[in-house]
Amino acid sequence: MIPKISIASTIAENNSLACLSTNLKEVSSQLTETETTFLKKKFEKEDACTISRYPHLLFFGKIKTDKEHYQQAEMARVAGTKLYDELKSSGETSVQLTNFCSINLLPAFLEGLLLNTYTFDKYKKEKETFLLENILIVDEKINTEKINEIVNTTKATFVARDLVNEPLSFLTASQLSKEIEKLSNEAGFTLEVFNKKKIEILKMGGLLAVNKGSIDPPTFNILEWKPENAINKKPIVFVGKGVVYDTGGLSLKPTPNSMDYMKSDMGGAATIVAAIYAAALNKLPLHIVGLVPATDNRPDGNAYVPGDIIKMFDGTTVEIKNTDAEGRLILADALSYAKKYKPQLVIDCATLTGSADIITGPHAAVVMGNTAKNVERLKQSGLNTYERLIEVPLWEEYAVPLKSPIADLNNLGTREGQTTIAGKFLEHFTDYNWIHVDMAGTAFRKEKDAYRPAGGTGYGTRLLYNFLKSHIQ
Repeated sequence: MIPKISIASTIAENNSLACLSTNLKEVSSQLTETETTFLKKKFEKEDACTISRYPHLLFFGKIKTDKEHYQQAEMARVAGTKLYDELKSSGETSVQLTNFCSINLLPAFLEGLLLNTYTFDKYKKEKETFLLENILIVDEKINTEKINEIVNTTKATFVARDLVNEPLSFLTASQLSKEIEKLSNEAGFTLEVFNKKKIEILKMGGLLAVNKGSIDPPTFNILEWKPENAINKKPIVFVGKGVVYDTGGLSLKPTPNSMDYMKSDMGGAATIVAAIYAAALNKLPLHIVGLVPATDNRPDGNAYVPGDIIKMFDGTTVEIKNTDAEGRLILADALSYAKKYKPQLVIDCATLTGSADIITGPHAAVVMGNTAKNVERLKQSGLNTYERLIEVPLWEEYAVPLKSPIADLNNLGTREGQTTIAGKFLEHFTDYNWIHVDMAGTAFRKEKDAYRPAGGTGYGTRLLYNFLKSHIQ
């Protein structure tokens, strides 16, 4: 639950106070001489300090002036994270936020605080009992509109986290469509869901092949936000990999540190759903379409097998070399379908390859694409939100291993360069401006890191929203 947030003109003495500063002089008016000495010693080694003034707290986050602006913003988010932990530890349910820095960092401070309030205790007997109730903003540089935007993008990030955290026992492909429908009713975007019969009529061979081993039917979800004041004549299309659980199929994954995390294999779908939800809540004047092919990948007796040849939505034939290279098959059908919109740009997001995790670890996603200007803009949004991107090239040599003697393509290529090879496979199904984001290392974390919780992180939601907003500024 998001706390109530209000704006005030002055700092109240009878409430906890949290502030950002670059030096002691900026905050000296809030401190006694003894407290100033204490804070000075703390700031020599730490970037955050809490002083108890029972029953309230004074919290100070230090911002380093030798850092770039995007790094300072991240320091502010992390300070917000630490503030929430201190409030929770003390049981303090109300706090004032202010900023003594010369640069406007309070939005990031608030964002870090809010992002750290997330919990997923749906399946626990003992629920989280602490609830931050009130936040008072004392800063003339922030207004209600900006606060509402931060609240909405935070809510959207929580949506993505929830979807990733849900187990397959609840979140089947059909249930994912129902969850998206709830979001569409709340935020005002439209949703059309293709059932299995419609998918068969359309001959989406990639999605159907991956679904062959499942007892649950696939879905193909079309989300659309098209306000009357949309400034783009052609839509921006997001495509998200919706493999709600991936066993690897007959090319079965090992369980430890592999299959046991595969409820997160629909992280790309969660990201694009949440980004469109945020855009609709904040009423961005952009025409946006989201495509989510959804299924699980299981090794039933009728499952597709290595050696099979399948025909994709666009007629391309693909020799199956490995049934665990399934995400690219369902994405390829969606990327081909995206052509009907004559898009301005298509961005697909997917937990696609383990080698992306090897490249980036949990600190970034891999990006590649055929539109340099838009890739650079997306990378800048990655810095703005600290959901960073590492670009790799789409050289033609990476397409060579995808050749097949008996089909147009094979679905695997070689182990070496696998992240880019997977990108080259997807590129085959595009004829428009296109960007591919492989978020295998960032969608799910084993341990908490600042405002990124263990489990689903919601990575990419704020990134895509910031990217969308950059089109209207």
